[in-house]
Amino acid sequence: SSDLGKFVNQIKNGAPFDVFMSADMDYPTVLFHEGFSDAPPKIYAYGAIVLWSNKFKDLRGWQAIIQDSKIQKIAIANPKTAPYGREALKTLKHFKLDSIAAPRLVYAESISQVNQYIYSGLVELGFTAKSVVLSSEMQGKGVWLELPKESYTPIAQGVIVLKHGRENAGNVSKQFYDFLSTAKAKEILQ
Repeated sequence: SSDLGKFVNQIKNGAPFDVFMSADMDYPTVLFHEGFSDAPPKIYAYGAIVLWSNKFKDLRGWQAIIQDSKIQKIAIANPKTAPYGREALKTLKHFKLDSIAAPRLVYAESISQVNQYIYSGLVELGFTAKSVVLSSEMQGKGVWLELPKESYTPIAQGVIVLKHGRENAGNVSKQFYDFLSTAKAKEILQ
């Protein structure tokens, strides 16, 4: 299962989490429908997709790179369980690169595993979240290119206050939840 799926299973099994910030809307919606939150999730951010590589110095010609027969492996998160994988496939289809890329796609169980494949050099390229390449741990490592937003649906990311948070840290959980909608939080997330 994905990293988010592991968190959801932990929450369902009583993990003492107060607030759940997800990289999608699916998991928080499931938790809400199953009674782990009193309110449906709200969107706190939209995720963007990037193409990232530790093997290239420049990705501006990324479409030609993907078509190059020398490229053996391109990492992508499992599109059945990971929104970034699903939207990366949309991008490939949008640019009519899906059939040429298909035999070289390496499906990872999660976005974290995609990042490991790229960073370790196991694959030449991979589709990941922009937030990953902007993180302090990954800045300056490899090269990346943000994919055109018209080629996929930016990934809505949801947050919910869990029942544990309401019952054990109600004020603080609600304050954090509310803070995520402020201009300051948007600036930090950006």
